[in-house]
Amino acid sequence: MKILIVGGGGREHAIAASAAKSKRVDKIYCAPGNAGIGQIAECVPIGAMEFDALAAFAKEHAVDFTIIGMDDPLAGGIVDVFEAQGLKVFGPRKNAAVLEGSKAFSKDLMKKYNIPTAAYETFDDPKAALEYLETARMPIVLKADGLALGKGVLICSTLEEAKAGVKEIMEDKKFGAAGSRMVVEEFMTGREVSVLSFVDGKTIKIMSSAQDHKRAEDGDKGLNTGGMGTFSPSPFYTPEVDEFCRKHIYQPTVDAMAAEGRPYVGVIFFGLMLTEDGPKVLEYNARFGDPEAQVVLPRMKNDIIDVMEACVDGRLDQIDLLFENNAAVCVVLASDGYPVSYEKGFAIDGLEAFDGSEEYFCFHAGTAQKDGQIVTNGGRVLGITAKGEDLKQARKKAYEATEWVKFENKYMRHDIGRAIEEAESR
Repeated sequence: MKILIVGGGGREHAIAASAAKSKRVDKIYCAPGNAGIGQIAECVPIGAMEFDALAAFAKEHAVDFTIIGMDDPLAGGIVDVFEAQGLKVFGPRKNAAVLEGSKAFSKDLMKKYNIPTAAYETFDDPKAALEYLETARMPIVLKADGLALGKGVLICSTLEEAKAGVKEIMEDKKFGAAGSRMVVEEFMTGREVSVLSFVDGKTIKIMSSAQDHKRAEDGDKGLNTGGMGTFSPSPFYTPEVDEFCRKHIYQPTVDAMAAEGRPYVGVIFFGLMLTEDGPKVLEYNARFGDPEAQVVLPRMKNDIIDVMEACVDGRLDQIDLLFENNAAVCVVLASDGYPVSYEKGFAIDGLEAFDGSEEYFCFHAGTAQKDGQIVTNGGRVLGITAKGEDLKQARKKAYEATEWVKFENKYMRHDIGRAIEEAESR
């Protein structure tokens, strides 16, 4: 069969690598793709938000199945456009992708259906938000309502910081239109865990847990990024936590969306905080996390196309979702200066070391082809992933593999997986 993947980052490369392992797939297209994806798929110069052009391409090339990797096209309604033209597509429709597209919607949904989350208030008016903050307990969390590339969240320790945050989000529009509405949320403490899931509108199947590292610098310092590295599984995601979440968070979320007339088909990413009062939802995403996909998908035993088709066909209950009994760690190689400003266009050497490996993976995020050479073309350049018997071995192998790759202004965190030792000392 022929498949089309929409997107061009590390997440889409991980999806493409999984799809390439399927015995059912003989041709992969990716729009717009990147230099790494181009080694296993035909990259098509169509932007992820060009819905009509993408649908026309899928029809013209007799694409059997399209996978939407990114959040923006999902929130914009790309699935509705494809379905209206009789094309088979994996991802939530626009009215379900709002689960990620609007923080206010998701918080209201959780409140209505008693899904555990932090207390919150929603504001359209910056003056009202400032008045509320005068009586609020610090620290506090400010969230731009709409999509902001994973960066529209500010944690404010003092009232002064919170006031400056309101100005940044709602008045200066640092995150664009995403900041027209803002959610003010209580600050929760505990361990963060990411859990990905497949959903077919009524049934939910949980993938392996993971943990991301959002801050740019070692010690969880510096600015928020799209993710500097991740590991899977999380040692803090115990059987007790899993049981609680299945009963009070996962299935209730799927049931709530169905009850609201917004049946959810695709991937739901649950961002969880393991608080003293039990697990609570930090956020939902309407697609695979990036870089979480880069440690979860390499450990999945199933044919990804079988699972995704089962979601679209409403028969996910017939799939036994299986993962390897091992661990994976991903270290992101970024351009120095990310996420603020950085140079690109530098030649990348050493990529051939990963060819054909079943234990080491190099997922391209921001790369391009230039004069026959693969060069840097973004803030996050590569995701270096390694599998091991346990988290410590996987981390050791991942960091060793980062040394195989060379490019000017290469930057990475050196403490990805720092929670592994913390879990052992509990």
